[in-house]
Amino acid sequence: MSSPTGPANGLPVRMPRPRPAGRHRRPEPAVAPEGAPALVLAVPGAPSAASRGLAEEIISIGRSELPGLDARIGFLEGDDAEAAEFPALSGVLTAVAAERVARAEFARAAGHEVPAPTGPDAVVVPLLAGPDADLLRRMRQAVMDSSAAAELAEVLGPHPLLAEGLHVRLSEAGLARADRARLFTVTTAADGIIVATTGGEEAVQVAGVTGMLLAARLAVPVKAAALDQEGSVAAVAEQLRSEGSTQLALAPYLIGPEAAEGLLDTACKEADCATAEVLGAYSALGKLVVTQYSAALGISQGAGAR
Repeated sequence: MSSPTGPANGLPVRMPRPRPAGRHRRPEPAVAPEGAPALVLAVPGAPSAASRGLAEEIISIGRSELPGLDARIGFLEGDDAEAAEFPALSGVLTAVAAERVARAEFARAAGHEVPAPTGPDAVVVPLLAGPDADLLRRMRQAVMDSSAAAELAEVLGPHPLLAEGLHVRLSEAGLARADRARLFTVTTAADGIIVATTGGEEAVQVAGVTGMLLAARLAVPVKAAALDQEGSVAAVAEQLRSEGSTQLALAPYLIGPEAAEGLLDTACKEADCATAEVLGAYSALGKLVVTQYSAALGISQGAGAR
């Protein structure tokens, strides 16, 4: 039997912590507005269980960043069949639009006044660290092929969080210090980094911006190169060596599904350097996906660098 002051056995009562007042009070998390458009994550490349798992993990992080978010996954090379394991982007958008109409009709049938819909049915966020003209063109075509009013958001980079992700992947591979604040040395640490991407010249320029942020973190030279341009990585490696770097590492400016199989292995052999893993399901990607969604809708949502 318990009493107003606590349990009868004398155990302490767990009380909620008081919320701090003033400027140190943590802000309330943003919540997706009621009726907000769906976020559809556009996944490039050949669909696979690995790319689906990656997309699901990023979506899960996105939902934790913006509670109430209606988030879906659409594959650029997906299956148009109904209830497919890898649903095509255009089909997902068409389904989102149909669901929005059905919800409105149901509400009217129940006697509720339903305002005319405003804004897009969905915001498509490309699962790309940088701009790939061909993939973005195909995503725009998928939007046009659907029956949805959808908006294509910006790619995820350049961004300080992506530089952080590259740093983490390099450190996991033993190619960089894990912590800038500690002055210990890693014997295998690279003294020159190649940030390699796909998607053409514009993509290389964007990777170079993130590369500058990475250089500031590691205090070593960083240059960008194109994985899908023959000889590009090898030429940049030669340039770094001519400037004094002797131990090079490749940092893939890739999430993963967008790169053709074998590109990284070929580039590393040509440049004679070690490589880190792709960004993959790095947690910051979920934040950046929500940031681009929020920016497209004008929703205030803080997903900046920490």
